[in-house]
Amino acid sequence: MYRDTLGLLGPALPVVSFLARLPTAMCQLGSLLLVAATSGSLTTAGLAGGALAAGQTCAGPVIGRLADRRGQRRVVLVASAANAVAVAALVLAALAHVGTGWLVLLGALAGTTVPQAGPLARTRSVALARGAGADDRLVGAVLSFEGTLDEVSFVLGPALVGLAAAFAHPAAALLVAAGLLAVFGTAFALHPSAEAARGRPAPAVPPSAPEGRTPPGAPTDAVARSLPRGTTLTGAAERGRLPRSAYVLRIAMTLQGAMFGASQAGITAFTEELGAPAQAGLVYAAMGVMSAAVGFSMTAVPARIGPATRWRAATAGLVVLSVPLLLVDSLGALYAVVTLLGAAYAPHLITVFGLTERTVPSARLAESMAFLTSGIVGGQALALALSGRLADGHGAPAAFAVAVAAAALCAALSWVVDPLAPARRPLPAGPRPARRA
Repeated sequence: MYRDTLGLLGPALPVVSFLARLPTAMCQLGSLLLVAATSGSLTTAGLAGGALAAGQTCAGPVIGRLADRRGQRRVVLVASAANAVAVAALVLAALAHVGTGWLVLLGALAGTTVPQAGPLARTRSVALARGAGADDRLVGAVLSFEGTLDEVSFVLGPALVGLAAAFAHPAAALLVAAGLLAVFGTAFALHPSAEAARGRPAPAVPPSAPEGRTPPGAPTDAVARSLPRGTTLTGAAERGRLPRSAYVLRIAMTLQGAMFGASQAGITAFTEELGAPAQAGLVYAAMGVMSAAVGFSMTAVPARIGPATRWRAATAGLVVLSVPLLLVDSLGALYAVVTLLGAAYAPHLITVFGLTERTVPSARLAESMAFLTSGIVGGQALALALSGRLADGHGAPAAFAVAVAAAALCAALSWVVDPLAPARRPLPAGPRPARRA
């Protein structure tokens, strides 16, 4: 199945998109380490890092919407150049020991200009698959592949920053990130696949297919599937109201981010209690490696297991595998529990991205994918701040309890909401009925 995926995407797009999204994974930790090293203040570092996360969370959906409306090429070109300049400016300002206000402002600018390579690459890949008449199984393989690239970048990015901090200076890592943005962000923008991601009018609904399957050429959004056979949507209708499930999926992804943040706080606190703080990054990396491996194998799930069932199973896995975090009492147990928990992360992420692709209008897909990614970033930042305080006052189990609560809320959402429920039907294209006198 992945052979078909690579044949569809070509050899260049995955490499370029991976190197374009890697700087995003480097900048969050890199900015914290850089500002902490140059200012000597963890508070200042937290403010700058928080501003970067807030900027990315708020601006991500805006960049996604601009890409939907204006096309990815121009938007990514401008954002990549602006982001490279902003990251370089943050490095220079930190090395020059400027005031906290300037560091926060530049951190916010670095977050606001993130080019959203991950969500936009996912949008392109899905558009290429749908345009080639791929069935849901191949689209699922494409999403699994993109999810694996995300997971690898999440693991590799912080690892590169850590190596740079250990053997040189955090500034070196951020300057490398700025260079990657300038080179590969531009290459990603100019890649021919940018034209494939433009929103297309939904086609007519073809004859019905088995439940949980979408025949090739069928509309992939719930609004279009809710119309009578043979009806098409106007451009305005397709860009209109999102189904309620789209907003619920955004909440679920924010809760997933909260699990990341709470787990990170708990792991850091627990390793510090054991007198082995250097192990925190390795534990978190082990979880990421497991998540990437399981995500890569998601294509083996039988097609007869529908997306709603997959979502419920994934959230149940989050709950079952997160509860043991409350019971860890040694470094070995922490490694084992956190690594196993990683096996539940990728299935949930990939399933939520897949459900979003099926339920939102194609003309709003980039915006919706960016919302999901921003939800992860925002949820992680908020949970990290809350869980860090809880861990300081009550120990690592208090931070892990936040992760378990987030998992439980995800599971509750998956059972009370139908993720494939259609939105309110818009008026089909055609003459409007005459008004009564």
